[in-house]
Formats: sequence, C-alpha cells, structure tokens
Amino acid sequence: MAYYYSSNPGGFWRNLPVVTKNIVIINVFMLLFTKLRPEFMMSNFALFYPTSQYFHWWQPVTHMFMHGGFTHLFFNMFTLLMFGTALERQWGSKKYLLFYFVTGLGAAAIHMGVMWLQIKYQMGQIGSEAALSSAAMHSIQLIKNTPTVGASGAIYGLLMGYAMLYPESRMTLLFPPITLSAKWWVGIFFVIELLTGVFGSGGGVAHFAHLGGMIFAFVLVKIWKKKGRMYDYE
Repeated sequence: MAYYYSSNPGGFWRNLPVVTKNIVIINVFMLLFTKLRPEFMMSNFALFYPTSQYFHWWQPVTHMFMHGGFTHLFFNMFTLLMFGTALERQWGSKKYLLFYFVTGLGAAAIHMGVMWLQIKYQMGQIGSEAALSSAAMHSIQLIKNTPTVGASGAIYGLLMGYAMLYPESRMTLLFPPITLSAKWWVGIFFVIELLTGVFGSGGGVAHFAHLGGMIFAFVLVKIWKKKGRMYDYE
C-alpha cells in the first residue's frame, strides 16, 4: 500500500484527488436518496435484466453508484479510498475515470451474460413436466426482476489495477491479519470469487460481476502496457 503525505492545509478529505472524492460524494448521496425513496430509486436506477419491465438504458451506469445499505457502501468506499487514490495519483484523473467506468461497465456486462445463461437454462426446462415448467417460469421472472446495485465490479477492478502496478506492495487484511503481496491477494480474491460464483449459493452477491471487473481491468492495463500508454496521463 502506498501512503502520501501532503503539507497542504485541509487534512485528508481536502487532499483527496478529485475523481475519487466525487465518486464517494455521489455514492453517499445516492444511498441517502435510496433511504428516502427506496422503491423509486431501485426501480429506476438499479440494474435490471434488459427484458425486464424495470430496465432503463441508463441503469448500467447508475447502478454503480447505488448500494443496498451503509455497510455495503462503507466497505466499497473504504477500498476505493485506499486503492483508487493511489491509481488516480499515478494515472491522472482522466485515465483513472476511464478505467473506473470500463471496469464497472465490464462487470455489468459479465453479470448480464451470466443472467442470460441462467435464463436460457430455465427456458430449457419449460415444456417438460408441469411442476418443472412452473418453477422455471418463476425463476425466469425472479432473475429478470431482481435489481443489482453496487460499485463492487469497479472496486474489484481497482484492486486488479493496483496489483498490476504495484505487484510487490504489501497488503494486510483486517481479519485475518495476514500480510501478502498485492499480486497474491488479488489472485486469491479472484479464485474465491470464481469458486463462490460457480459452486456457491450466491447469497445475493454478484460474484461474476466482481470477476468481470477484475478481467476488464487486467485486459485494459495489458493494452495500455503493450501500447506504451500506461503513464501518458490521457
């Protein structure tokens, strides 16, 4: 983890880079609005499957600034401040903002792809015995009308980006307090998300969105490195 000292007055908050600071502000206000008008906010700004009656074209972007509660928001913004700050100061605000949206939208695309596969499987159950057909129809409607919220796809993208820029940086978890290099921690996170997504029950967590954010981050950083544009601040 990289630490930065600034002699400028105003403390930690004032000296945050502009994009990271504004992402935090937008996310906080979106949560407050969600608490005030939960049904309106969720039905309009969370992400729904494209054929859902609740889907709107702007949702792939707006869902990245929505959260299900304070704990969800806190851990995402805490991670954003730790790793996003370092990346924005390294890349500059414009490149960092591009990276954030590419990984967030990439995560949404992977998540939608997994939902499509789930719906396709359930449609294959229709036409068999009545009980299976009824259960399949119910599952399809549930998939289509379940909202997805959170910045986690982009956040996992930031973790991958940080590990690729600072692979030997030492990271210690709060629990368990184990210290490993960034590249090892991110590799472990990737495997955990993959195994949980494939074999786990889900538990309301979009594991494949997390994987999507990491995959798009990996590809984007590789492209920048190959083209010699990693540090051009564009």
